[in-house]
Amino acid sequence: MIPPPSSFLFQFLLLFPLILSHSDSDSGHPVLPRPLIVEYPEFDAVLRCGAWRVAGEANNLGAWAIIPEECAEYVKDYMSGKGYALDLEMVSKEAEEYARTVPLGYDGKDAWVFDIDETLLSNLPYYAAHGYGLEVFDHEKFNDWVEKGVATAIEPSLKLYEDVLNLGFKVILLTGRNERHRSVTVDNLINAGFKDWDQLILRTSDDQGKPAVLYKSEKRGEMEKDGYRILGNSGDQWSDLLGSSISVRSFKLPNPVYYIP
Repeated sequence: MIPPPSSFLFQFLLLFPLILSHSDSDSGHPVLPRPLIVEYPEFDAVLRCGAWRVAGEANNLGAWAIIPEECAEYVKDYMSGKGYALDLEMVSKEAEEYARTVPLGYDGKDAWVFDIDETLLSNLPYYAAHGYGLEVFDHEKFNDWVEKGVATAIEPSLKLYEDVLNLGFKVILLTGRNERHRSVTVDNLINAGFKDWDQLILRTSDDQGKPAVLYKSEKRGEMEKDGYRILGNSGDQWSDLLGSSISVRSFKLPNPVYYIP
């Protein structure tokens, strides 16, 4: 954040006498006081938390359990403000541009894979009630939320979803949700505007305990064995996108609230 020009002028006027008073006695030239860069401590936390968020989105942080305590207000403001909304829109627009350039085959096997939570459906009310990531993720509490079936559509993702369907892609939903949540998940997706998917894959008892990156890689491998060509993949976690049997292009949605390995 840069102070307005009037603020810079005010600071310069304050520093001007100091600049004149710090003269090099040998050269007669004024010597600027150090440091040359004016620091703004009140903005330091925002800058540091912004850097932390970018590092997380770039997958440079490694595994983390909760957001930094000093970034609680920053993450809240980001998730509930225009920044998060604009970032979501940017990702979906870029994905749509790519989807329109891809030549599709005639066998109906060109696929786009979507994660569900924080990719198609927003659980923001749940995370708002739990500190926007300040609390360690509680599976049982989240499962109780899932069973309510009230998550809303992430609007830019809904538009992308409809666009790739209209372009002729087969949509496959691959989620870390448990198979016991299938019925409520189907109802929630339909009520939020999502329909006509080709497959909805949830964790079965055989998948319990597997890291997400392994579980999703295995499921994508099964898609490929079934003849699907995975041309696009959208997810809010790197574990949605990395591993084996990855898509031709992957699109990472922002999520500074939690990390799933």
